Amino acid sequence: MRMYAAGRWIDTREKINVLNPYDGSVVDTVPRAGLDDIEKTLESAVRGARTMAALPGYDRYRILRAAADLIEARSEEFARTITLEEGKSLAESRFEVSRAVQTLTLSGEEAKRLHGETVPFDGAPGGSRKFGFTLRVPCGVVAAISPFNFPLNLVCHKVGPALAAGNAVIIKPATDTPLSALKLTEILLEAGLPAEGIACLTGLGAEIGDALCGDRRVRKITFTGSRDIGERICRMAGIKKVTMELGSNSPVIVMPDADLEKVAAAVAATGYSNAGQVCISTQRVLTSGKVYDDFLDALKPKVKALITGNPLDERTKVGPMVRERDAIRIEEWIDEAVTGGARVLTGGERLGALYMPTVVADVKPDMRLFRDELFGPAVAVTRFDTIDEAIALANDSIYGLAAGIFTENLEWAMRFAREVEAGNLMINWGPQWRADLMPYGGLKESGFGKEGPRYAVEEMTELKLVCFHLAG
Repeated sequence: MRMYAAGRWIDTREKINVLNPYDGSVVDTVPRAGLDDIEKTLESAVRGARTMAALPGYDRYRILRAAADLIEARSEEFARTITLEEGKSLAESRFEVSRAVQTLTLSGEEAKRLHGETVPFDGAPGGSRKFGFTLRVPCGVVAAISPFNFPLNLVCHKVGPALAAGNAVIIKPATDTPLSALKLTEILLEAGLPAEGIACLTGLGAEIGDALCGDRRVRKITFTGSRDIGERICRMAGIKKVTMELGSNSPVIVMPDADLEKVAAAVAATGYSNAGQVCISTQRVLTSGKVYDDFLDALKPKVKALITGNPLDERTKVGPMVRERDAIRIEEWIDEAVTGGARVLTGGERLGALYMPTVVADVKPDMRLFRDELFGPAVAVTRFDTIDEAIALANDSIYGLAAGIFTENLEWAMRFAREVEAGNLMINWGPQWRADLMPYGGLKESGFGKEGPRYAVEEMTELKLVCFHLAG
């Protein structure tokens, strides 16, 4: 495929292969953008930002609504593309496409709701003959840097609100999974988006991302990815608006009154989808000692039953990791935990980029499997005695994106909600749950700012104050 830059589809001499994670075959090739391509794209985006800001909100709504309809009409094509380039099962890819339709639809609605408010200056000394109101205006050029794990919907979560707010947007999709973003760009142009209102640059993040993030013409950066890359972007961004959606090692607390079959089903559902490559995957299962062994007995068969293999096979529940080196890293971390005294109850085997769904028991808080972001198809089970200890263990992390608790005790649930340091808190389900309309974002080093179209639009606009000094 070609990339879209400076208002046209272009190719380059240097190419990047997009590989199927399951078998390593080449799905397609994309251009490798150079510095000249980036400069021309920035110049074009500045012009595009003026065009987008002048486009009425209703027109922006119609474009996004039309794009949502076009994606829905081509949903199977998009799903297959996601599976081929990213490796998730077809069922998960179809679900991602349906979510992307919702994300663009919600974004379109927000284009009709950009408004300010009146300011009661008469409530201030000397303000009786003043009349004020606020205006919400676009930032200008938005750089949208997206991850590999949701190559369509997470791009939509950046592009949809950016366009709804009247910005021009430059997409930098993940190097491993650029095809879905390029197809989305095609769809938006087909839906009537002005030619310079969007760009999609393919290539290496260290080259494109660095050039975009450090450029003063970019007024807003929205990034989803690792904590370390997020920190790098923040250091080079300078004075501009930034939203960071970073990593996590999400905990689930299993209290002694929990329904263990329900917990086991939830952990199996929220710990292994997309081969565990989800920021809010269940990673640390903190389990009361009173039900520890019973919970492991309930969880093991559910995880063992997950079918792993070719993601294009309708029976497959867990596909490959996006790169074999990531599966090797998972293998190393689990072997390290076992050496330190942990136990593998099921799984623990690797075949290329496939890593079998794994349960590791007796994980200690000083192990990497507990402390760092695993981002793979394994959960680590750790014992606790009291709710105080459970909350302390949940908070014993630099991350704070999502967490869950299973209990029927209202007091325990409220303590969890108040005291656990995470941006998304689930009662009686795992942390991997997200409605695309909700405010989504983390605490601590999981980032700052919120996604969800209504909330992202606020992040992608500026507030201006207007004051009329009326004659006395």
